[in-house]
Amino acid sequence: MKESDRKSYLASITDRFVKGQMDRRAFLRATSKLGLGAAALGMGMGSRPFMLNKAVAQEEMQPSAEVMAWLKDVGKPFAGTTLKFATESTPPSNAINSQLKKYFEEATGIKVEIEVLPLEQVLQKMTLDVASSLGTYDLYYIDQSWAASFSQDVFDPREQIKAKADLAMPNYNIDDFLPALVDGISKYEDRWVGVPYDIPIFIMIYRRDIYEKLGLKAPTTFDELYTNSAAITKEMGPTTFGYAGQMKSGHYALECEWTAMLWGHGGSIFNPDKVFSGNDERGIAALDYYTKLRDIMPPGVNQWTWDGQGQAVAQGVAASMLSWGEFFPFFDDPTQTKVSGLCEAVIPPQPIALRKPEECGYGEIPGVGHQGGSSLAVSRYSKNPDAAWLFMQWATCADTQALVTTLGGGTGPTRASVYDDPRVKSHARVGAGTTRHLPVVRETIAEYMGSEPDLPEWAQISSDTIPVALGKYFAGSYGSSKEALDDIGTQVAAVLKG
Repeated sequence: MKESDRKSYLASITDRFVKGQMDRRAFLRATSKLGLGAAALGMGMGSRPFMLNKAVAQEEMQPSAEVMAWLKDVGKPFAGTTLKFATESTPPSNAINSQLKKYFEEATGIKVEIEVLPLEQVLQKMTLDVASSLGTYDLYYIDQSWAASFSQDVFDPREQIKAKADLAMPNYNIDDFLPALVDGISKYEDRWVGVPYDIPIFIMIYRRDIYEKLGLKAPTTFDELYTNSAAITKEMGPTTFGYAGQMKSGHYALECEWTAMLWGHGGSIFNPDKVFSGNDERGIAALDYYTKLRDIMPPGVNQWTWDGQGQAVAQGVAASMLSWGEFFPFFDDPTQTKVSGLCEAVIPPQPIALRKPEECGYGEIPGVGHQGGSSLAVSRYSKNPDAAWLFMQWATCADTQALVTTLGGGTGPTRASVYDDPRVKSHARVGAGTTRHLPVVRETIAEYMGSEPDLPEWAQISSDTIPVALGKYFAGSYGSSKEALDDIGTQVAAVLKG
């Protein structure tokens, strides 16, 4: 199939899926054959757990005078231009759209229209734009699983810096982006597919007060996570349980948590021969551990995505979870939860063993800190690429990220310098918009981050094959963990065969 035909067909089936004319399973199968990772689409994920810190927004968050002066000068030729950008609802997108873009618009005279949409609608608009080459959208929000598919449809920011020296932001410093995120999110082969924009990542969150009451220490190993959780459930159940999972059958959330358990037990999803290896000795041990942990979780956990998991901790039903770090500021907000000031964040439990990337297949990088992220890039089809490049630099510069981090509820920055910014550090206290968990996020990104395989069929495997079979296993449909994992291996092989 010609590349132009592939893009047109991809745009067509995405449009049909969004309009309800194609079911999720058929869509995943079709996109995998076209080389698009779409694991997170159509999963009913619900909103991510952040909100704007309104008190900060009213009091103190002002952009750098130097940045504004540069924008005012360099933006003059583009006054009157309108830029369009479609994005998922993320901390940076929401903070920029509702609180910060006015500063960019006032300085440059450039109007920025940001459409905050469900992820499948972002993909719909982007695929239609790429297929038509119309340039309706000037900037693309690129989920990490889409990097391979759209790597040729965006500018490599390194090329823009070299080719547009007169438009280069002073001290933009592209090397400030965390190297692990560049490699794990924003690169495909030798190209940068934008710059790291957003980074949800698994960290360990636990109830300090309950741990202290029972004489427990924060878990540093998987064995400690289980023994601590079992002790809490025994002592405080059925009111409070030791651990909450995200185990909804057939949902990507279940695959995410299982993957962290698998990597933490020295396993991997694929071996170097690109054969499913989640059913080897380490994989079986991981699922057996997950099963044992499941037995001391709250009833109903098999109906929870990360939304239910987070609410379990927020309402005092569970005392710990291994999950997305951006939950932490939500827990610290006394207007939203019952646990403000009672939670602590630590790095994920250390793996029993850890496979090296070269021992895996399809670019898989084992690590208990399961990550999911996105990049921001300028479209090659934009009618206003220079104006879009100015906006992209401003939206991802250190100053804007510092504002986003505080306004956006303590989300994890993608730049190293932002973690050390005094404005960010000043909010490392209990309360809405806290940043006191960010040192843990930073360390997890640098040392413990795990990245899923990169292959076209991963959308179907991760959002259908694996979580459906795991759901059946936890419902008792298999005789053993080995039987379940062997069946997953058989199904994965069939998907890869096509």
